[in-house]
Amino acid sequence: MRILLWHVHGAWTTSFVHGGHEYVVPVTPDRGPDGVGIARTYSWPDTVTEVPLDQIADEDFDVIVYQRPHELELRPPRGEQLIYVEHNAPQGRINELRHPMADRDDLLLVHVTHFNELFWDAGGTETRVIEHGILDPGPLYTGELARAAVVINEAQRRARVTGTDLLPRFEPYDLFGIGAIDLPHAELHREMARRRVYVHPIRWTSLGLSLLEAMHLAMPVVVLGTTEAFEAVPQAAGAVSTRVDVLEATLQRLLADPDEARERGLIARDAALARYGLQRFLADWDEVLTAVEVAP
Repeated sequence: MRILLWHVHGAWTTSFVHGGHEYVVPVTPDRGPDGVGIARTYSWPDTVTEVPLDQIADEDFDVIVYQRPHELELRPPRGEQLIYVEHNAPQGRINELRHPMADRDDLLLVHVTHFNELFWDAGGTETRVIEHGILDPGPLYTGELARAAVVINEAQRRARVTGTDLLPRFEPYDLFGIGAIDLPHAELHREMARRRVYVHPIRWTSLGLSLLEAMHLAMPVVVLGTTEAFEAVPQAAGAVSTRVDVLEATLQRLLADPDEARERGLIARDAALARYGLQRFLADWDEVLTAVEVAP
């Protein structure tokens, strides 16, 4: 199948384009938000090609995967099967969390977590949950540095949403991401894995892919137990709690005990491979895409 999608979320798109289809991503001269094109810091297969954004109206596709509402204007549908992927947890008052694709009968709304599906009001639109899948970086964990690793993009701007205000309670730590220690993806994994514990202080997110990547690396994890995180992470992988004092105490214990840290990291990796492995993710997507392909 020939699939059009925008390169919006690098880690998710990297997993998605490793399926057995042909993938097309729009590109603009400045590689801006609507035309990022092929990833330059992730490894993508040759089945991904670029098409200039101003030419996509002339291209034929079997499926269009939208991820932002305005993309329907960038390439209006003209008979293709339509899928809208919702990556984000909703913002606002509970009774007002109406999804922009609510009450549509021309597309399938795919959520990346059960939490998202629970909180978004999609009205009569058909929905499906396809949980994340991670391209396995391997068990790179060494834990040689008795420090925590934290990955947050634009930590200062996003402040309380990302739990940036909580970070002083998790010293000593190293902060990675845009606006902090910003590394190419493979190098980021290696540097994360040198730290003894991964800390995930984010209050409100769909489900941070960096958390799942840390688990794949065989890192023990200390996680604020909000949104989907409480469902995704077993307690034995480190700690999952809404009590910051519990997370603080666990972090300090694991920093002081590399043997326990390594043991819990292996539990984290086993759990991540079982639930968030790439092959399960691609199989779930193939099930959806096959249904699209045979739909009348």
